[in-house]
Amino acid sequence: MALRRVLGLGGALGRRSCCSKRPLPPDFVEALRAVVGGPNVSTAMAVREQHGHDESMHVCAPPDAVVWPQAVGQVQELAALCYRCRVPMVPFGTGTGLEGGVNAVQGGVCFDLSRMDAIAELSLEDFSVTVEPGVTRKALNSHLRGTGLWFPVDPGADASLCGMAATGASGTNAVRYGTMRPNVLNLRVVLPDGRLLHTAGPGRQARWAPEGPGCARWGGHVGAHSPAPCRKRAAGYDLTSLFVGSEGTLGFLTQATLRLHPLPEATAATTATFPSVRAAVSCTVQVLQAAVPVARIEFLDEVMVGACSRFSGLELPVAATLLLELHGSQHGLAEQQRQAEEIVRLNGGSSLAWAEEPEERGRLWAMRHSAWYAALALRPGCQGYSTDVCVPISRLPDVVVETKQDLQDSGLTGPMVGHVGDGNFHCLLVFDPQDPAEAQRVHAFTQRLGRRALAAGGTCTGEHGVGLGKRALLLEELGQEGLDTLRRIKAALDPHNLMNPGKVL
Repeated sequence: MALRRVLGLGGALGRRSCCSKRPLPPDFVEALRAVVGGPNVSTAMAVREQHGHDESMHVCAPPDAVVWPQAVGQVQELAALCYRCRVPMVPFGTGTGLEGGVNAVQGGVCFDLSRMDAIAELSLEDFSVTVEPGVTRKALNSHLRGTGLWFPVDPGADASLCGMAATGASGTNAVRYGTMRPNVLNLRVVLPDGRLLHTAGPGRQARWAPEGPGCARWGGHVGAHSPAPCRKRAAGYDLTSLFVGSEGTLGFLTQATLRLHPLPEATAATTATFPSVRAAVSCTVQVLQAAVPVARIEFLDEVMVGACSRFSGLELPVAATLLLELHGSQHGLAEQQRQAEEIVRLNGGSSLAWAEEPEERGRLWAMRHSAWYAALALRPGCQGYSTDVCVPISRLPDVVVETKQDLQDSGLTGPMVGHVGDGNFHCLLVFDPQDPAEAQRVHAFTQRLGRRALAAGGTCTGEHGVGLGKRALLLEELGQEGLDTLRRIKAALDPHNLMNPGKVL
């Protein structure tokens, strides 16, 4: 329904969804200023509109006020204030989401957590790090430079790490290193009424404070002085996994303890072109079946390759393409390359030229990460919408081929790209929102694709989350009892429906 409203297929484009907005209580803004100081509160329309949308096509829905807390205690005070006054609360990280997750559809207060940017602790021996919500993945990996460790979850955008946890983000490295869910060890959550929860227990937090200039912000201590959550746990319900993917509907993620990984000794990347979409996707399945330990294996159809080539200035053959990257030791990498080359050849793919230098690999992956903007450049002035289905690997070739045919039959501009190593792919639909007929075709296509994925045993969203646009499909995916169970959990933690209302459920 949210997609229909945005596309102009039902109701006014600017209408708030779910229920009407309530005005802020008298003197409420002054109470906010009393907590965080005047400079850290804004009711200016330009600031509110900036915080009322993400990178998605969903219509901007600005909050009534924006606050910038700088410590967890301030988040608790602000949340308690909003809870007492029954004011909706919306968490905000970097605004790079793709499902309208930050749109304040019922108004209220936007909590911009970007100024809480401390890397509180780093434990090299335990392969873990604890970060606040203002720390982005690029900032963390820059901080880790020289340690031999890195955080590999890479959704493309330089998103905040707590925001990535909130949406259950994934990316190009998930086939080797997993999504956010297995890489989050503990979360510090401010609940809607201001109480503080540590999802793996408060005893799993650091028992010391960094010392010296700059350490409190970027963490000067590493090693054995920094206790971290254990890797195995069978104690009670898995609260951490409950909040990973909760999309800001259960509480504020104000700190995350993350699993780190050793940097590979050697890395090589390449592209391979294929005579058809089916051949490229079938090659992916066979690479995985042969247990080739690929770190990345990305699919681009010929439309996406052409768009990325023009946008990034790289010359690639306009054909169905796989981007592969291998991680390992120098000796092991040679064997992996041999295996990959053989499987590519058996599927009619091109010969492979491996890029092993960081600069060369960087250009290749920069091209891949620009896919969204390359797709938008196909039709300047139009809007984009990214689908996000994920299906079992065994069904991937059929579902991708059927979707490709559906795109062509629908007459839509929708280059295809995907993290096919884990069955996840996107159609980047570019359309004119002022053309009702085209908007209707986009809506119908997204519904067919979502149901095609569900019929194949997959999900309507592999990494972007439900947000505003996939609530109807969530019911079809989980069933009524599943959705009712989610609602009971939500009601237990947020009985007044104040945390990011109108999203997911």
